[in-house]
Parts: sequence; C-alpha cells; structure tokens
Amino acid sequence: MTNASIPEHSWISSTYSTGDGGQCIEWAPQHASATGEFLVRDSKNPHGPRLSLTADGFTGLLAFAKHHS
Repeated sequence: MTNASIPEHSWISSTYSTGDGGQCIEWAPQHASATGEFLVRDSKNPHGPRLSLTADGFTGLLAFAKHHS
C-alpha cells in the first residue's frame, strides 16, 4: 500500500487535536501496524503532504503534543 492509496476511513484524528476545526492532525494506525511507517497529515488538507515517522519519532511527537497541550 502506497502513501497515496491509504483509504480515507483508515485515517483517525489525534486526541490532541482541537475540536473546533483548527489544529487537527490525523494518522493512519492500520498503515503503521502493517508497515512500521507512521504517517501524519493535516486534516484540513487530506491530499497534501504527509509526515512519515518511525515508531520512535511518533512517540516523540506524542510526548511533545502532551507536553504542549
């Protein structure tokens, strides 16, 4: 499965995203489980660029979000 072919229903919103449609990111957990690649995207631009992280990088992103929320 390529990054471009991840089904839309496979993306979920981060629990650290705001609920007002502002700062919202999504990630693809099924893709991460299958490939070890953690993809993150801007929910306002679903066809735009995606950040590809390792498991350690994704863990670091979550720690950063938790610390700055």
